[in-house]
Amino acid sequence: MILPNFKKHLIDKGGLSEEEFAQIVPFIKTKKVKKNEFLLQQGAICSHSFFVEQGVLRFYSLNEEGKENILQFATEKWIVSDRGSVFFQEPSTYYIDAVEDTLTVMLDEHFVNEVAKVNPNFRKQNEILLQNHIRHLYRRISLLLGASARVRYLEFVSMHPDIMLRVPQWMIASYLGVTPESLSRVRKALSRENFKSY
Repeated sequence: MILPNFKKHLIDKGGLSEEEFAQIVPFIKTKKVKKNEFLLQQGAICSHSFFVEQGVLRFYSLNEEGKENILQFATEKWIVSDRGSVFFQEPSTYYIDAVEDTLTVMLDEHFVNEVAKVNPNFRKQNEILLQNHIRHLYRRISLLLGASARVRYLEFVSMHPDIMLRVPQWMIASYLGVTPESLSRVRKALSRENFKSY
């Protein structure tokens, strides 16, 4: 099994050694999803977090009119999940699907327990990653509530420099909480300033 991104993630972020990673390989489960295929649908219980080895996932909800509100994109080395559904075992109100053909590593409590047996420090490292994720969510909420479309877009480009040519513009607009027309105006204004978004 060749998973260079996941291996690097566990070594760099999880604190595992090469030898420890080799020990946990038997516990790694992967899932391939085709473009537009779902990993999670509203009403189902989310039982895993998904590490993106290759591809693009999106995490979103639908409002009363059926409009999509994209909360997160996950490209290579990112993790996406409905953590509330996983932790409380409650039906999810969200969807996770593939924007392009994607290979994921499926993470659950059993896997975390097995890694922690190999490296007891892994739980602390995993907690740090979780807290960092929460910090980024607070930053995102703050931007949505108070920042201009321009600032939100620049933050998005900074966070996802590799995604601009991989997802449709309307999805980026949904993520930013703006109309596609507003996003187009922002991009045109930045283009006149010789700003490169990719």
